[in-house]
Amino acid sequence: MSIPFMKSIAAYLACAMFIIGIAPRVDASFAPSTALPLAQTDRSSDLATLQAALEQKMVKERLVNLGFTSDEIRAKLDQLSDQQLHEVAQHLDSLKVGGDGIGIIIGVLIIAILVVILIQLTGHRVIVK
Repeated sequence: MSIPFMKSIAAYLACAMFIIGIAPRVDASFAPSTALPLAQTDRSSDLATLQAALEQKMVKERLVNLGFTSDEIRAKLDQLSDQQLHEVAQHLDSLKVGGDGIGIIIGVLIIAILVVILIQLTGHRVIVK
């Protein structure tokens, strides 16, 4: 069974799917006409967050090795402005202590397992001399 416009319809659909596929997703919303006020930072909660981080054993040991006492650290924290204290408290959560080495190890293991499975499925043999 032959449809007269099959090639042109298929070409049109292929072009339409290509254009739909490469179009970026756009999220839109209404923009307020007035500027939003800056969020008020809570100095006590930011200070509590920093104190909790500074009380960790590894951080304490590192600060002692660098020659800081707890009084010096407290004095430095009191000298920070509210904005600086808030920025430090925000960025504190994004720090990764020791890095993310486990993800790299898992990725390498998965790749190695896939290579071994591929070699087994194709029937090849690896001989190390």
